[in-house]
Amino acid sequence: MTRLQNGNDGRIFLRFFAAEDAEQLLALHMRNRDFFRQFISTRSDNFYTLESQQDIVVRDERARLAGTDYSFGIFLAEGGELVGNVALTGIIRGALRSCFIGYFLDREENGKGYATEAVGLAVDYAFDTLKLHRIEAGVMPHNIRSMRVLEKCGFRKEGIARKSVEIDGVWQDHQMLAILSDDR
Repeated sequence: MTRLQNGNDGRIFLRFFAAEDAEQLLALHMRNRDFFRQFISTRSDNFYTLESQQDIVVRDERARLAGTDYSFGIFLAEGGELVGNVALTGIIRGALRSCFIGYFLDREENGKGYATEAVGLAVDYAFDTLKLHRIEAGVMPHNIRSMRVLEKCGFRKEGIARKSVEIDGVWQDHQMLAILSDDR
């Protein structure tokens, strides 16, 4: 099973979700429902069921096997608790060799450097294993902490995508950032 970690010093590790993670994934979403609502596209009540989370794990595995998306759970190295997700999505091969990156982290684990570590590991995987050239991210301009995570990992601001994502029923502008394999 693929496990990504910063040597022995890593405080978190990434791995692809497995069927047995569905309950932890549901618990993560349930305890952060109001918190995530500020940053993630609107979700139906059905999303917050074990069956839905099991379906998501299966869908993520199919997408990974197809080479279109790679979704990793973020787990604490000590204890193995699931605390978030980082995903490489919309992978395009050929002349573009690019994707998007997105992530979320349990509210209680914010500010500890876990998101920066997770994004760094995912970026390394995208460039070193998937051989991509470009990774893009979009962040609401007021989400300074998330923007800082990306900048610490080498992403550069490129411009504003106007009203590009519906968040909690409102179309939101997003600051677009990107990193190239040559930037590392």
